[in-house]
Amino acid sequence: MIERGNAIPSVGIKLVNASGVAETTSDAVLGSGTVVLFSVPGAFTPTCHVNHLPGFLANAVKLRAKGVDRIICAAANDAHVMKAWAEASNALGDVEFIADGNADLAKALGLAKDFSASGMGTRYARAAMIVRNGAVSDIFVEDAPGVNASGAPAILMALETAQA
Repeated sequence: MIERGNAIPSVGIKLVNASGVAETTSDAVLGSGTVVLFSVPGAFTPTCHVNHLPGFLANAVKLRAKGVDRIICAAANDAHVMKAWAEASNALGDVEFIADGNADLAKALGLAKDFSASGMGTRYARAAMIVRNGAVSDIFVEDAPGVNASGAPAILMALETAQA
């Protein structure tokens, strides 16, 4: 699993944002400034849709006030699903989305998790990280169901601690 101080790997991804869908690489998207990347098992899945993404939307202004340049959500879904989720959540403009359909970035980050028992195949573990100029400064991986360590309030606390 990626650790503090490690550089973000370069993996082909699709970025979904207010401009549309673009093919790019993970290091190009996460390589400059301060980025909060949070990963979810799947777009539209109950906890992701009702708890995880909405927390980042509700706290986007506070995160930016703490120096965050970009808020990005990653999931092992295709770009069409990620775009539909972004639009349905009114997230475009506040949150960008990484569509990692084959979970290649999830695997490169060490965040791939087998959800085959639920019929979902390889997905992301629920997690969040603060990335500064392409290197991980903090990483938070959930060790139980729900959104605690990887939610927006926890990231805000980590950012406040770093500023102190």
